[in-house]
Amino acid sequence: MSERLETLIDSRLAKDSGAHCFWWDGQWYDKADFARLTDRCADSLRASGFGKGQRLCLLMPNCPMVTALSLAVWRLGGTISPLNVKSGIPSLLGTLALIEPFAVIASSEIRDEAGAVLQEKGFVCATCGPMGPLPELEGKKSSIEAPDVAVIFATSGTTGLPKAVPLSHGNIIDNCTKIFKALRALEEGDTMLCVLPNFHSFGYTVSMILPLTIDASTVIVPGFLPPTQTVRAIRESGANILLAVPTIFSYLLAAMERGSVPKDLFASAKIMIAGGDRLGANMHETALRVSGKDIVEGYGLTETTPVIAVNRSYEEHRPGTVGPFLEGYEWHLRTEKGEKIEGSEMAPNGEGVLWVRGPSVTGGYFRAPELTAERFDNGWFNTGDYVRLEDGYIRILDRVTDIIIVGGFNVYPQEVELVLHAHPAVQTAIVVGMPHPVNGEVPKAFIRKTEGAQVTELEIVKYCKEQLAHFKVPRKVEFVDNFPLSGTGKILRRVLREQERSKG
Repeated sequence: MSERLETLIDSRLAKDSGAHCFWWDGQWYDKADFARLTDRCADSLRASGFGKGQRLCLLMPNCPMVTALSLAVWRLGGTISPLNVKSGIPSLLGTLALIEPFAVIASSEIRDEAGAVLQEKGFVCATCGPMGPLPELEGKKSSIEAPDVAVIFATSGTTGLPKAVPLSHGNIIDNCTKIFKALRALEEGDTMLCVLPNFHSFGYTVSMILPLTIDASTVIVPGFLPPTQTVRAIRESGANILLAVPTIFSYLLAAMERGSVPKDLFASAKIMIAGGDRLGANMHETALRVSGKDIVEGYGLTETTPVIAVNRSYEEHRPGTVGPFLEGYEWHLRTEKGEKIEGSEMAPNGEGVLWVRGPSVTGGYFRAPELTAERFDNGWFNTGDYVRLEDGYIRILDRVTDIIIVGGFNVYPQEVELVLHAHPAVQTAIVVGMPHPVNGEVPKAFIRKTEGAQVTELEIVKYCKEQLAHFKVPRKVEFVDNFPLSGTGKILRRVLREQERSKG
């Protein structure tokens, strides 16, 4: 039987039980504290009837209970699934129907926001504080899945339908092991910042689980907003491995430059790593000027657990690239039509759509063979990114898909368009990303109105705010009479996107 996360983590917890494990709300807790918290979670789940092959969903901000519940679920042979309530209630309900959880554990704030709807739809929902206790509950028995699935991450598919990515214990252990080996600065005993949300694979796997597998400690921050809590956490804990999306680094650097955040905020950092979105070209210069330290980039996707590549150190950093592949990955390049480019397999140079294979790559989507067939080919995974390989370093040139990345979060145009098309004044809507100085991109909607209809930009934005998570709401709406069309009559989204980029 292959190694499991609970075996690896429990062995680490047993070693030097008095050592720091996590920082939370101004206080350090040791490994023994965390082990006791996990034991209590496991006892409560076991008493509630949770067992092998069951799934437990979480709707909680970053907190010690997210990690403790994860480990407790694995000890019982189950699967954890951290979800995002801000994805919108319709999206959340679709995901829960797909996953069929034993129960949903929510923070009190989220329970107040969504608990009634979840229970009305037949989902068992219990409230839990950031340090527990976990109440006993009468969970909902459902189909049993393979116990080797450790985590299921959910995201909207390009059609707006739920899409879930199951990651095995082997996937996560492999990715954590290879990240630890790749990052020259990362050592046992380091202190890693955990501010990225747990429903994001970068935040969960790299910031939350990786430290437990390598004897590092974690500085847990519920979320980036308000920024003062992140600033406090970095200063008080001495966090020296800083992981964030570019938006967070951009905000902190701007605040440091204004003087509203101490200029020595990053003084303890051994390395700062950005992922989840492209780092702006001027960010390296800004970081060095303001903080005296650079930011290196990494790259990955949920389907790859998530890290595919990362710049190893400041000395080996190549700005504008996301670094070389982690050990264990195979790769080749294909055309946008899916034809393999001759000679590209494991080649250090070339250009095309990146396909990868390796022990960090999921075997396919959860209960979705059709979706799996679209992105997987005999173990090879289509990243959907058009890249240039330069001496083994990856430079992301463009996204083959139309995904808009807002501050590290994916926005699928068709999901937004689905909402817009439900408005009686909208005949046709096309959504593209437009450049944004902080978030990288934000959605913009091009709308052809229904004949005779009267509607304003503000009314459309307000309507979207009622239906979508804030980062999915179009920041601008442009009313048009016609769309650019191909010879076959297809709307050329690419042309609209290029028009927006040319304005920036």
